[in-house]
Amino acid sequence: MKSLLRAVLCALLLASGAVPAQAAQAAQAAQAVQSAAPAPVANAAEDWTPPLSTRGRYIVDAQGNRFRLRSGNWDGAQGSWNGSGDRNDPATHHSGQNASGIPLGLDRVPLPTLLADFRALGLNSIRLPFSNEMLRTTTPVPDAAVAANPALRGRTPLQVFDAVVAALTDGGFAVILNNHTVTTRWCCGLDGNERWNSGRSTAQWADDWVFLARRYRDNPRVAGADLYNEVRRDVLHDPNWGLGDDRDWHAAAQEAADRILTEANPNLLIVIEGINWFGLPVDGFPHGRPTLTPVRTLSHTLAVSNKLVYSAHFYGYTGPHHSGATGIGETSDLRYQDMSAAQLEQTLHDQAFFVSAETGAHFTAPVWISEFGIGADETGAAPRTWFDRLTGQLAAKDADFAYWPLVGWSTDAQGAPGGDTWAMLRYDAAGRRTGVLDAGDWRTARWSGLLAAPARTGPVPATTAWYQLTTDHRDHNASLLTRAGGDWDSGARKAVCPDGSRLSGLSHTGGRALCTGSGLRAPAGGHTVVRDERYVPAGGDWATGYTKFQCPAGQFLIGHSLRGDRVSAALCAPARTTLPGGGRTLWFDRGDNRPPGSPGGEYALGHYKGQCLPTEYPAGIAFTTRFASRPSPAALLCRPLPGPERS
Repeated sequence: MKSLLRAVLCALLLASGAVPAQAAQAAQAAQAVQSAAPAPVANAAEDWTPPLSTRGRYIVDAQGNRFRLRSGNWDGAQGSWNGSGDRNDPATHHSGQNASGIPLGLDRVPLPTLLADFRALGLNSIRLPFSNEMLRTTTPVPDAAVAANPALRGRTPLQVFDAVVAALTDGGFAVILNNHTVTTRWCCGLDGNERWNSGRSTAQWADDWVFLARRYRDNPRVAGADLYNEVRRDVLHDPNWGLGDDRDWHAAAQEAADRILTEANPNLLIVIEGINWFGLPVDGFPHGRPTLTPVRTLSHTLAVSNKLVYSAHFYGYTGPHHSGATGIGETSDLRYQDMSAAQLEQTLHDQAFFVSAETGAHFTAPVWISEFGIGADETGAAPRTWFDRLTGQLAAKDADFAYWPLVGWSTDAQGAPGGDTWAMLRYDAAGRRTGVLDAGDWRTARWSGLLAAPARTGPVPATTAWYQLTTDHRDHNASLLTRAGGDWDSGARKAVCPDGSRLSGLSHTGGRALCTGSGLRAPAGGHTVVRDERYVPAGGDWATGYTKFQCPAGQFLIGHSLRGDRVSAALCAPARTTLPGGGRTLWFDRGDNRPPGSPGGEYALGHYKGQCLPTEYPAGIAFTTRFASRPSPAALLCRPLPGPERS
């Protein structure tokens, strides 16, 4: 959300639902600054041990200590050209800043000085945007673009990016790579960058991610992959969350994430944003900014557990149903900056913070507010109040955050005032700095307060994890052990729990499943595919008149498969310890049958579902093929866990 909605043909614009961005350059108000205490100099690049993972709502390092992302967005490599005019003319670039397809500021400031300023801001991590075009550009950057870093002369944009990544990680920062754009063009309107697969296939997009993740896999402080920035409507089509077509962002993110983790680097955090805009920005037409709201009923379960982070962006001039436009594309909906403190707090919870606040659910994960910002020259009471409230909420929620943008210019090449007033650190042509580190920037006190607010530190204990599986449109095999064994039921839709977990619940219809963390599986792996009743012992009929796919003795359910609605097979894994027999039949073909409190959350909205108790393991699935009956899961055989597991 970093450029104004451009004035294009009215019909085209209204059909596009384009999401405008930063409005700081629209106002030419006189700069109004107030004295404030400089931000505290922090040992930002604190000691931490890669790789990063997650435990419940927190990101942790390899020692299990909380690592809160205190980040800045160092943009430029994603593109700065506004899309018309001579690319070599700075006037055709965002805020007059021609980034030359590399991180901003390398023409004005040596890398060591930039990193020292990042530390002084209190940062420990950098969100580093890039474009897919950058990966393929073979022309070296102009010498002028790296004038303050002459060792980078003659390098391609990707090679400069390499050098920046190395400098940041050598300096102790965690780097989160962010696929911001397809083309090296300023985001975010009708710019050809609306979706991850604009102008290419999802497979090609995932190929690029595998390439980049492999490129940095030997650098353990390259800590994460932020899959795509601000997925939004293009001229004709909306993105969606779970419909199974080529605009299904939920499915595309799952595909790319699993490929990154299995083909390139299993240590990376995977950062997934919600949907940033759908519909026509016209009163009376459906439109809005769903952000993370769909996650409540359809989340991601990755092939490597404890690597998922969700993210959202918030700017005061936009809103849950406001595009951020003024004039064409503007609606009567509330902007975030128009809300009362209570309204804003509730909206932030509903759109993002519920993911981290509501623990013990399949969607529980860290939430990173990976973009927010405001101009140093902002004088409006409403935007300033919004910034106060937002930073207050980030502090109160102990949230991970990343300011946009980190670096900008304060003068043009000729020394006249110019550049991006939203940048935290602004440099003139001679490399002199102004911004949040200096008295006089009104944002300094707010930033300092955010850094100084109480936050969890130290060890984070392991918590019970819950995972949702969906076979709506394809297989969902989250087990590396099972993947290694090949296709265990060719032609069927298969769902398999992550390694280190067991099946906990199934839906009667809809193809959903719920898994829970467990150390029950034998370390050697292996599994049994059950397609008939051979393992049901004599006298052990636990669902009379129903077909029963029961695990062999000593094994438990980790997955199942469907052909249409019909149960095709059960997948069982051997336990590391002796499993109790007996158990009870849990029916769910005529209504929900779940433990009190519904642990794991709503995993099959609108469908009947069953779930064993947390002290039980499932050992079989029953279904019927009687005429006029659904052949989908109808009952589970739930047995008591062995003693140590019951705790």
